[in-house]
Amino acid sequence: MHTLVQVDQYIINSAEFAIPILDHLRNLVHKADARIEEKMKWGMPFFDYKGTVCHMASFKNHCAFGFWKGSLINDEYGIFKERSEAMGLLGKITSFDDLPADEILIAYIQQAIKLNEDNIKLPPKPKSTEKKELIIPGYLMEALNEDPEALAVFQNFSPSNKKDYVMWLEEAKTEATRLKRLETTLEWLAEGKTRMWKYKK
Repeated sequence: MHTLVQVDQYIINSAEFAIPILDHLRNLVHKADARIEEKMKWGMPFFDYKGTVCHMASFKNHCAFGFWKGSLINDEYGIFKERSEAMGLLGKITSFDDLPADEILIAYIQQAIKLNEDNIKLPPKPKSTEKKELIIPGYLMEALNEDPEALAVFQNFSPSNKKDYVMWLEEAKTEATRLKRLETTLEWLAEGKTRMWKYKK
């Protein structure tokens, strides 16, 4: 399927409140630079020019918009909610009121493009001697936050049990498979089951 169609599909399949917001964000990105290309990665729309520039996503109750090199962007208007690993730097977007002015967002998108044009790389993450911390994908955290029972079980799991679920979700080849696995993950977690429960005697 052509990527543009995939992004159209993604927007159409989003929650009703999210559709106009995602449409608007998408238009702003293209307005910022006509050379931007759309791609679907990790099941959400990404915007690329000489590398990843920004991405957007929608969830049940909010949308997210983030910059790939957000940590290098000069946030002169203070629009970034927190420089965290959370989905998107604009925090939870539930309506147009949560968005900065168009021209501000366009300026930030252009700043992100300039970083790619100048080939400025993100600083390498400091190598730690500690065990590598498991990165929980944003979509899984979102889903768990809306399901307190599953979240409680997941938080009490050992790192290897958490990793089993994360790897299983991340290895899904298609968005449909990932969503199916996400549903199963939440069901099993709510029942206190590990990912490998079937094979455990």
